[in-house]
Amino acid sequence: MKDSSKIGISLALGFLGFMLFQSCSAGIPAGAKAVENFDADKYLGRWYEIARFDFRFEKNLNNVTATYSKLENGNIRVENRGYDYIKEQWKESVGEAKFVDDPNVARLKVSFFKPIWSGYNVIDLDDDYQYALVAGKNLDYLWILSRERIIPDVIKTRFIEKAKAVGYDTDKLIWVEQNPNATK
Repeated sequence: MKDSSKIGISLALGFLGFMLFQSCSAGIPAGAKAVENFDADKYLGRWYEIARFDFRFEKNLNNVTATYSKLENGNIRVENRGYDYIKEQWKESVGEAKFVDDPNVARLKVSFFKPIWSGYNVIDLDDDYQYALVAGKNLDYLWILSRERIIPDVIKTRFIEKAKAVGYDTDKLIWVEQNPNATK
């Protein structure tokens, strides 16, 4: 009986370790490639969320922005804000991002709840750093970002086609309302 208890405990600990490892994954979807020759300083500043796959952290949010700034340790401060139109209140989440390997490749990992990290991969970006397509660690996470509250149709089409080529079901995208009169 004691041996089966030890085996059960070992299996449970192994499973918990595996789950923790999975939750800390800074992966990139198969078929996706992070932007090379990436300039983090040009990426800093405010971005408007144009579209996303909905998930619990952003449920019922519109007027969503992400603001990136450099930290003293060289990592990037991530400040996400959005208005919960059901609860009628602003929500904010602050985290930290750091490069997975080479800082010239737009492959980062981000954490809002340390020690849990997740993939943040810029897989398409215009030359002027005005529009970005961001993939998460797998096909469950996708964002379209813009420096303005709107995005040109040509960029929208480009990003949707790229996401489809990677394997994303772009019909699941939620197009975020960006009200120019929103405060905060």
